[in-house]
Amino acid sequence: MTGAYDDQTREAVHRVIAERRDVRRGFRLDPVPDDVLLRVLQATHAAPSVGFSQPWDLLVLRDVQTRTRVREIVLEGRAAYAESLPAARQRAFADLKVESILDTPLNVVVTSDPTRGGRHTLGRHTQPLMAGYSTACAVQNLWLAARAEGLGVGWVSFGDERRIASALGLPGHLEIVAYLCVGYVDEFAAEPELATARWARRRPLSWAVHADRYGIRSLPGQEPVSVLDETLASLRPLDPAAVAGATDHQERLTKPPGALGVLEGLSVQLAGLAGVDPPPMPEPAAVAVFAGDHGVHAQGVTAWPQEVTAQMVGNFLAGGAVVNALAAQAGAEVLIVDVGVATDLPPVGGLLPRRVRPGTADMTVEPAMTREQAVEAIEVGIEVARDLVTAGNRCLLTGDMGIANTTASAALIAAMLGLDPAEVTGRGTGVDDAMLEHKIDVVRRALALHRPDAADPIGVLAAVGGLEHAAIVGFLLGAAALRVPVVLDGVIAGSAALVAAALHPDALVACVAGHRSSEPGHARALAALGLRPLIDLDLRLGEGSGAVLALPLVQAAVRVLRDVATFDSAGVSGKEGSRP
Repeated sequence: MTGAYDDQTREAVHRVIAERRDVRRGFRLDPVPDDVLLRVLQATHAAPSVGFSQPWDLLVLRDVQTRTRVREIVLEGRAAYAESLPAARQRAFADLKVESILDTPLNVVVTSDPTRGGRHTLGRHTQPLMAGYSTACAVQNLWLAARAEGLGVGWVSFGDERRIASALGLPGHLEIVAYLCVGYVDEFAAEPELATARWARRRPLSWAVHADRYGIRSLPGQEPVSVLDETLASLRPLDPAAVAGATDHQERLTKPPGALGVLEGLSVQLAGLAGVDPPPMPEPAAVAVFAGDHGVHAQGVTAWPQEVTAQMVGNFLAGGAVVNALAAQAGAEVLIVDVGVATDLPPVGGLLPRRVRPGTADMTVEPAMTREQAVEAIEVGIEVARDLVTAGNRCLLTGDMGIANTTASAALIAAMLGLDPAEVTGRGTGVDDAMLEHKIDVVRRALALHRPDAADPIGVLAAVGGLEHAAIVGFLLGAAALRVPVVLDGVIAGSAALVAAALHPDALVACVAGHRSSEPGHARALAALGLRPLIDLDLRLGEGSGAVLALPLVQAAVRVLRDVATFDSAGVSGKEGSRP
């Protein structure tokens, strides 16, 4: 094809792209020859830019005193970031190196001038951020050219950008896009350092490529596939070899067989999930609180006003809710997913805006949502699970927030298990006897209107479920596909698990029942699912509180397999007649 490189050259281009690394360790202080540095800077300056604006400048920094000042600012930023992390993340972060400012012979600061070219720079009039985006292209060119020359590059992203700009004496209108440490290295790692440190995982290409419409994944030459279908196709049972190995391992530990009760079976499950004995420690952990409003609230099933959903989301984000306190104790991260809150929420850190619709419809009048919206919400949950796992989390926990969501849970459980609503409808946020009877009647009326068929779990979800229920269905499926344990909270998660189990026989391989709620439907759901709760404290709060309380037990189950000695290794005699 005209203009295409020959095979050898093309392979070299793709090789340098594949082998580019963000380097932190192994730099040498050997000087970079001027001709080599010039080639790298020429490649940087050849980058494309919107309107050919070329908004970058390149500050080559060798002065040790200046670099030392910058490093001090960076280390202050590192310390502040570490302080913000959950405990498990703090421990992992302590082992990471985030800068090589003084370990390299030079630093290169790439700046962006958003004013360059005046008011009428082509493309920037309607896209004012294009100067920074163009400069990012220059940074990538620098990185690739440096790799071709055998130079490592490390991007420093900690520290206050304005303070660093001041320390460098930069004009006030310039923005620092990249502070780069450049030098020769002992070797280039086969994988990114953050991946080998298990801080994060690489996202598969198939997750990032969409065909014609966002959400429809398709690589060239392949048929488009939905996120839900792709996830269901990837589910598989526990690994039998790992299950057998972990079972045998438990029998050889220095304790009577079965002495740790439920924790022993849990450790075997997690080994089978991971495909290895012992399984990895389920940390860091993240609680995803899926939030949505419910049209059935209009039927008076709770004394709490609907606006409490949005108000509690604000409380979560401010760190003032019970789940925040418990998660801080357990060392877990909390994030909120707006999958269907009726009130507009301002953007803020920790909030994922994934709204499918502003609350469900009143299930006593019409379906709570369309089938398409139910699938969309399920896929929100799958995507959240993917994002959290690729961010490095090794345990997921379900949380929920939605005034009137126990009504939807009761309807789901009754429909999926064929039970009378009176058997599965509870007091939720504490309704009195009269309101409980009314709530049961509301569930009955909704089921009579829609006559949902348990053989069509998505149809049941669309008719009487909630958007947070649907998202949790996807969250459980995503965890199972990624082979990461997911700890279930209360009745909302339990009702969602019934739907997930009906979608695929291996949907629950990653599920751990954190607790049994005081809601009567939860006990019925857990029994039907064959899940034994780790704790039973008469909780009925939601938010993910029960799941977070159970997290240390999940971690303890794995810790036993990893750390407890066997009879052989400890030199302890086993029970007579038993196999040592």
